[in-house]
Parts: sequence; structure tokens; C-alpha cells
Amino acid sequence: MTETENQYVVRMDNVVAGYLPGVNILNGANLTAAKGELIGIIGPNGAGKSTILKAIFGQVKIRSGQVLLNGEDITGLRANRLVSKGVGFVPQTNNVFPSLTIAENLQMGAFQAPKKYAERVEFVTSIFPDLAKRLQQRAGSLSGGERQMVAMGRALMMDPHVLLLDEPSAGLSPTRQDEAFIRVSEINKAGVTTIMVEQNARRCLQICDRGYVLDQGKDAYTGTGRDLLNDPKVIGLYLGTLGA
Repeated sequence: MTETENQYVVRMDNVVAGYLPGVNILNGANLTAAKGELIGIIGPNGAGKSTILKAIFGQVKIRSGQVLLNGEDITGLRANRLVSKGVGFVPQTNNVFPSLTIAENLQMGAFQAPKKYAERVEFVTSIFPDLAKRLQQRAGSLSGGERQMVAMGRALMMDPHVLLLDEPSAGLSPTRQDEAFIRVSEINKAGVTTIMVEQNARRCLQICDRGYVLDQGKDAYTGTGRDLLNDPKVIGLYLGTLGA
């Protein structure tokens, strides 16, 4: 392990990946996330944003390149092994067990370390206090924003080194979107390195430390969130057509 590799919680180097034989979605994608950083990934539809998260989380075939977690090669590992190593993932849809209560959903998040349950529930409900009063309510009866809180809470139950969020504001009302971004910031400020894919590009860049603009499966632009928000090329090519 080199000193350079060790300074990043997540490092993706020249990853080529796709779902179907001979069809690549990622075409040499690169990404780094240092400890405690909030990384935002934006870009047009079909650019490969969600595929980057799935490549990190072992849900898409990586054909070349590698993914490192704290300097360890995790390329292509199964999801259960990645969770045990400290990777949390919140997909955009179907991210809760609707027939289970909130408490049971959180228990599922800690199934590899059940002794951590009480301690981690205390942490999760400190970030999502609304859940503390409703632990026995079934997840299927919750609104979209409330389900998103449960999904993020469940992913935090194993005390991950990095949390991967796939469009946490998708399908939410403007008010709920604001709440989602506030919660993401709070999770990150609590010490969890966070990588977030978002269609609401402006809001994403406003809160992230660094951002990546993906185009055709590659990182076309990267910089601080503020720099990307003010970059004429990014504004002209991407922010004009992505969420305001």
C-alpha cells in the first residue's frame, strides 16, 4: 500500500464497467474520496452516475481498472463482504423493506453485527429524530421522504467508512428535498465519508466538498463544489439542463 493510496477512503482508477457483454457504461472513470469528504457526482442522464456507485458496491461487472477502500483492493467483491468492510449503499428505489417496521429495517442493517444495534440506533435517531418516536411503524406506511430516512439509517447501522447515496432527493417534494440534503450534510459532519449521485446538480454542488461531472462514462470535470458552480463550461454544458 502506497502513501498516496492510504490517504483516500475510496479510490477508483480508470474503471471500465458495464452490465451487458461488450457494452461499457463507464469508460475509464476516476474518483477519490478522502476521509470525511462529501463528494457529489452530477451529469446528464445516461452518463454513468449510478453505475459508479454500483461499481464500488460490486453490482456491475468491472472489466478493467480497480476500486480501493482504505488502500485495499475491493474490485468486484460481493455486497455482503463490502458491507462488512465498511461500505454502506442506499439505492434510489426499493430501498426499504415495506412489510417490516422501522426498527426491523434498522435491525436488518446491523444483521452482521447485532451487538451494535442499540449503540447504532442511538446514533441514527440522533440524525433522524423523527424515527425515534415511530420505530414500531411499518415502513410501507411512510412517505417517500420518511422512507429515505429509514434507508439511510439502515445503511449507517454498520458504522460504515463510506456511505454511497444514489439520488437521495429523487421523487421528493421541494421541502422534502431540502430536508434530504440537510440530513446528508449532517451525516457527513458526523464523520461519515459520503459519495452522492444527484440529478439536482446545483443543490448537490452547494453542499459537497468536491464534485465530479460525468459525461459518457468519464469524469469530464472535477473541482470543489463552489468552483464547479461558477465554471462557465459546467454552467453552459450541464447546469442549464440539470435541476435548478
